[in-house]
Amino acid sequence: MLDKTYEPQNKEKAIYKKWEESGCFKPKTDTDKNFGGENYSIIMPPPNITGQLHIGHALNNTTQDFLIRYKRMNGYNALWIPGTDHASIATEVKIIDALRKEGINSKEELGREKFLERAWKWNDQFGGRIKLQLRTLGCSCDWDRCAFTMDEKRQKSVLKVFKDLYDEGLIYQGKKLINWCPCCKTALSDAEVEHEDVDSSFWYIRYPYADGSGYVVVATTRPETLFGDVCVAVNPEDERYAGKIGKMLKLPATNREIPLISDEYVEKDFGTGAVKITPAHDANDYEVGLRHKFEPICVMNNDGTMNELCGESYANLDRYECRKKLIEQLKNEGLIEKIEPYKLAKASCYRCHNAVEPMISKQWFMNMDEMAKQALEVVDSGELEIVPVRVEKIYRHWLENIRDWCISRQLWWGHRIPAYYCEECDNVMVETEAPHVCSKCGSTKLYQDEDVLDTWFSSALWPFSTLGYPEKTEDLEKFFPTTTLVTAQDIIFFWVARMVMLSKKTMKNIPFSKVLINGIVRDDEGKKMSKSSNNGVDPIDIIEKYGADALRFSLLLGNGTGNDFRFSETKILEDRKFINKVFNSGKFLELCISQTEEKPLDKTKLNIFDKWIYTKLQNAIDDINKFMESLDVCQAVNRMYDFVWDDFCDYYIELTKPYVYSDNKEVRANAVAVLKDVYINILKLLHPIIPFITEDIYSNFAEGFLMEQDYAKSVGTFTKETKQVENIIDLIQKIREVRLNLNVVPSKRITLVVDKTKISLDSLETLENAVLVLSKMTNIEKVELLETTPENAVNFVTILGEFYFYKNEVVDVDKERERINKDLEKITSEMNLLGTRLNNPNFVNRAPAELVKKEQERYEFLSNSKQTLEEKLKEL
Repeated sequence: MLDKTYEPQNKEKAIYKKWEESGCFKPKTDTDKNFGGENYSIIMPPPNITGQLHIGHALNNTTQDFLIRYKRMNGYNALWIPGTDHASIATEVKIIDALRKEGINSKEELGREKFLERAWKWNDQFGGRIKLQLRTLGCSCDWDRCAFTMDEKRQKSVLKVFKDLYDEGLIYQGKKLINWCPCCKTALSDAEVEHEDVDSSFWYIRYPYADGSGYVVVATTRPETLFGDVCVAVNPEDERYAGKIGKMLKLPATNREIPLISDEYVEKDFGTGAVKITPAHDANDYEVGLRHKFEPICVMNNDGTMNELCGESYANLDRYECRKKLIEQLKNEGLIEKIEPYKLAKASCYRCHNAVEPMISKQWFMNMDEMAKQALEVVDSGELEIVPVRVEKIYRHWLENIRDWCISRQLWWGHRIPAYYCEECDNVMVETEAPHVCSKCGSTKLYQDEDVLDTWFSSALWPFSTLGYPEKTEDLEKFFPTTTLVTAQDIIFFWVARMVMLSKKTMKNIPFSKVLINGIVRDDEGKKMSKSSNNGVDPIDIIEKYGADALRFSLLLGNGTGNDFRFSETKILEDRKFINKVFNSGKFLELCISQTEEKPLDKTKLNIFDKWIYTKLQNAIDDINKFMESLDVCQAVNRMYDFVWDDFCDYYIELTKPYVYSDNKEVRANAVAVLKDVYINILKLLHPIIPFITEDIYSNFAEGFLMEQDYAKSVGTFTKETKQVENIIDLIQKIREVRLNLNVVPSKRITLVVDKTKISLDSLETLENAVLVLSKMTNIEKVELLETTPENAVNFVTILGEFYFYKNEVVDVDKERERINKDLEKITSEMNLLGTRLNNPNFVNRAPAELVKKEQERYEFLSNSKQTLEEKLKEL
């Protein structure tokens, strides 16, 4: 028996425990009784273990759970693999912060081994919290297959792929310009650098000719890198510098001289047309330096301070302190031409948000050219579909402008690069297992590379590493490629494109056939919810207040798939009314069953209202299946809402009440059987999005788990009867509208009058079927059929034809006359005041024109209202 009210806090944990313990989340195996159907698999985007999940994660995982439950109920052999990501940079930063609070100033003070012990404890703590949150949300993933990007199986995958790519020459070590974060003290890939416009300055600096013949003015936004300049470049067609190419310049604040060169990279019309070239600290300058064979000069330390090449006055100064001091020196020496404000595209670390420095550094890289080409081809051919399609532009843009990926990070937490060096002969060996002797000279003096791999390297292998690669597992054979990936737009290049590239390279296949991009959840101010912004809301807090179903339902209802939206508890409260309505419908069904002798449903005895609701149900099923096939999950939820709230609750339950309360036992039994059948199908429709309450209700009406039942199937359509009921509903709406307009008290029973000469035979047939429901739903006492139009009646028109109410039944003449006279008295009084004002020349000539016009319009409105009331009075 259903509880008096549904309390999710008392139900959800117990229901989830039963699902998990009963193996409901596992895919079928060949030995299972119900094995069959097409394989369907989803890999969970592994959340970082840097803290707990927020509402954005709840949206992403609700969408995945919606899909996996829907597919499971539709007969697919469904697998959803959960997991977490070690998040090298972010986790290391968090652990270092925690160490500082304990009085440990650096990770070096703790040592690598003990630091890694702390990192694994961190994973146990926050990885466990994340799994708890996902279970509380209702995620039906196979927890026995839960993966972690640093666990033993994933370690094997990473080592195998790294060695294969190295052996093929696609992974290499080199000294190149990279993005360096002085705060995190590690290299970053281009994808890990964010850009935002900030207020800065353009400093115009004079570079004197060495022969004393004048100077060249160079405009720069980063004067502190001046110490690393190797030349000044101008456009070869710039007439201002004709005859001066090759001359030497004195580099300000130093004892060095550098040449003036020409290069087509320089824009004549930008700044002064002369550009300082600092190959070790700018990507474009690096390319110019390569063309002209200049040796880069790195003038910064890894912590963002200046090094000894800047001279004693500037060595060890913070980069911005150096800038300040240098500008003062140049001003004093008369070498500052001018300073202008400038909007600068600041490059920042995506994790700590501090300014990134381009720096020359020896790192490990991956050649991306051929893999990027293949990743574009699978989208061009339609082999890989991205929903919504507009996100393809982001995917394409990154791949079309890709550079080799810097995959090494100067961290301790992560997959340590499997490169081993010989102290005797400098031989480099890349192996999946640590070698004991040098392959070149036989020395045993070996040491491993200190760096770890970029976190995104291991997560790029996620679609196949989670299925057992490099082992040839049954899971890998069955479920790879996976089917659908659900993720956010902001990691389309961080993760999605890299998974496509590494899967095509390693597995010779795409990792998934469809990518569904969910929207970004924003806070009340429109800011993206994130750990770094400290504005995330813990889903468990919301679930404890309103239940998991309410949160899940509200995240998808009323939104467009892929659109961003603002999170609001007010919306959850409003949307929870739907869940209450579903529960109360179950209570009504339970009451009907308790008062009826249950009999099997006989579809040969359906009345027109039964046929109408079956048609509506069929249409809803068809639409929902169509939306789910196109991954338009929000539209699917919207369609569920419309059918259940409007068609079933607002109308069918009321339309069927005369039958479920009928004195005829056969009619009553079949009406209840239909009601139960439709309601069970509704529970099946809704289960993937609100699984807890639907499972709880279902257990009161049937055996077994709802989540293991077939999804709502075809029930058939009845075109003629559906049209009849739609017309009856239109008549009900019009009757209610007329009663309301005439102020007829709801309890008053009145006569519905029909002129048979003005209504079709089909309408009369429909009306005959409607008499019982009209009595119950609109308080019509009887339907009176006449051969002529009734006198002294109020008429109204519907799809079925023209209908009438007797005036003496719907209008209290004395009260209506009294009301109209009172209204006329008020209107006349106001018109007299307005008339006096509008006939006063002082008011008309001196008052603002807008006010005069407003008063004239008001007078005209009152005049028309008075005329209408007087006509009504005459009619009475």
